[in-house]
Amino acid sequence: MTNKLKTTLLSTVAVLAVMATVASIRPVAADQDDKSVNPNNLKTATPIKHLVVIFNENRSFDHYFGTYPNALNVEGEPRFEPAANTPTVNNLLSSPTLLDNNPNLNPANGTGTTNPFRLDRTQANTADQNHAYSAEQKAFDLGKLDLFPLNTGSGTAGGGAFGTTGQVMGFFDGNTVTALWNYAQNFAMNDNSWSDTFGPSTPGLLNMFAAQTNGIVPTNNGGAKQSGNVLADGTGITTSGFTLIGDIDPTMDVCSTATLPGGSGTTVASTAKNIGDLLNAADIPWGSFVGGFNLQTINENGSSGCKGVNSQGMPASNAGRSSVSTVIGAPINDYVQHHIWFQYFKSTANPMHLRPTSTKAIGFTTVPGTKTVDPANHAYDLNDFTTAVGSGNFPAVSFIKMPAFQDEHPGNSDPLDAQTGIVNLVNFLMQQPDWESTAVILAYDDSDGWYDHAFIRPTNMVSFSGSDFLNGTGNCGTPGQTEPTGVNGLPVAGRCGPGMRQPFMVISPFAKKNFVDHTFTTQASIPRFIEDNWLNGERLGNGASDATTGSIMNMFDFKQKKSVTLFLDPTTGLVDETKKIKKN
Repeated sequence: MTNKLKTTLLSTVAVLAVMATVASIRPVAADQDDKSVNPNNLKTATPIKHLVVIFNENRSFDHYFGTYPNALNVEGEPRFEPAANTPTVNNLLSSPTLLDNNPNLNPANGTGTTNPFRLDRTQANTADQNHAYSAEQKAFDLGKLDLFPLNTGSGTAGGGAFGTTGQVMGFFDGNTVTALWNYAQNFAMNDNSWSDTFGPSTPGLLNMFAAQTNGIVPTNNGGAKQSGNVLADGTGITTSGFTLIGDIDPTMDVCSTATLPGGSGTTVASTAKNIGDLLNAADIPWGSFVGGFNLQTINENGSSGCKGVNSQGMPASNAGRSSVSTVIGAPINDYVQHHIWFQYFKSTANPMHLRPTSTKAIGFTTVPGTKTVDPANHAYDLNDFTTAVGSGNFPAVSFIKMPAFQDEHPGNSDPLDAQTGIVNLVNFLMQQPDWESTAVILAYDDSDGWYDHAFIRPTNMVSFSGSDFLNGTGNCGTPGQTEPTGVNGLPVAGRCGPGMRQPFMVISPFAKKNFVDHTFTTQASIPRFIEDNWLNGERLGNGASDATTGSIMNMFDFKQKKSVTLFLDPTTGLVDETKKIKKN
């Protein structure tokens, strides 16, 4: 046996051992009665029996809604005309100087110095901006919000500010993000919704799923440690745990390249409790549905597996399952492991991407009618969602991650490809028998560092570390404030927040129509709603922010007649004139 083959086999055995450990800690429920666990029969605090969370990537509120509801309506682009009674939004129109004499005209921004400017549909493919924990705080510049091009800006080829770090000041309007503006006109959005902390995707998804970025266990797989992305608990000698502030792959995922032969670097897991744990304990059907998760699927272009891993979960030289974006102009890998919330926790991980035993088993811990643990462990491919829902097996709670070319992350996605994915999914849901008891949340893992004019000074989520700069070097807070406690009950650094403001929308027959909610909310408001609706207000505990964040309940009117479906064109985002708005 060659050394290379030995290394490959040892790597695979190690992953299988992790998988066995995960399976051993899953609760084995009693025989499940299909009728008793039908989400429509479960007791809920509201008429919502099905929640679908579309968790997308890297957009700030002003970047998408900076001039809402006023679009430029350039000839040749989808036209947007707002309703006369559209409410006021906290955006760039709030103060004329934000557009004409913005604080980022500050000469310290160098060649990126610019006012905010409109991006059109031909400019949908932008650069990925710098959205690191420290960089975003530096852009805020002691609350002046005047150093975005200097600290978070990136540019691509193009004229004017579009080709400089000033690109970070660009925004889209209703001629490009047309579907989102139309959803806002007919349902509810929040203009006061934030990241729980500053920083990129992985902290954001942990806050959405566990309301917590503490409890991190790093594993060094050789090579350089990513010490700058994890901060130790406590002050002084005590270092019993860590908080995550950057993007690091999950330890429990065969697709994490650091764990493959020839790979190196740090991976992380979390010891915190997550919302999946609470749903499992209550025997509530739920699932995470991820583009590219099924390693055995072969896409139209012949690709399969994930990068460096073949369809059997073995190391390989393949580029991975991919989809072609006509906007980006290249094939994009569907699966991005550091975007996948459930893979960071032993209780919810599916390291080898194992398949459910059947469509009927989707959403369940054990195979219905048996005591056999289903190998998928609530983790599925995005294709499994439409298959399950179309067959009548609609979980109570579903978390959605689009394939990467539709997840809105600049560099691998764009607003137009994302619009197609969102609209097709929402149109599908509106055609289902359970639409009248469904709510769709559209939320984001981070802002990508795109300029946003709003700022809330941190109160509870403060931090004092070498990575903090919000109130000066080493400072996110004011004298006398105490850092929040984490999983181990110690004060933890690295949770400076709220971070940046992002879009947050609710699409549902019960969503208030053409309504803008100003209630303070964060990513952790998502698990809070699940807890309030299905779990009698149970909280995650141990420093999780679901206990302190705001509620999204004001975005609903549960007394109104269930009347609205809105079918949009996935390409233009305009109302489908053949279907219009139906009233039941």
